[in-house]
Amino acid sequence: MKSNLVTRADWLIIIASIALLPWLYSTVWSNDPGDGDEVHIVVGGKELPAISLQQNQILTIQGNIGPSTIQIADGRVRFISSPYQGQQCVHSGWHRHNGEFTACLPNRIAMLVTGRTTRFDTFNY
Repeated sequence: MKSNLVTRADWLIIIASIALLPWLYSTVWSNDPGDGDEVHIVVGGKELPAISLQQNQILTIQGNIGPSTIQIADGRVRFISSPYQGQQCVHSGWHRHNGEFTACLPNRIAMLVTGRTTRFDTFNY
């Protein structure tokens, strides 16, 4: 008794998936996201009012375990410091494109850059 591990339907799905990848890349993943206009900051599940990326400023946001410092400069935003040892959010660097997201998970602070152009974002993708 011979058993086939891969059926014709499996091959059809594999070939269709491979053929679909260039189309997905060209239409969804590679379009220019454009620069963001504002940043949305969520602290402990509550969203603060949107902040323009055009006004340079430094914000201190009180999170779950202490204050995090956020810098907005030249149309970009980043975490400067955060009160936990790893500080991956600080190492993520500057964010300026529509749909870019960063978070300080231990401190429960998240930032999402938004702009005029629609694009997939990290919340919904």
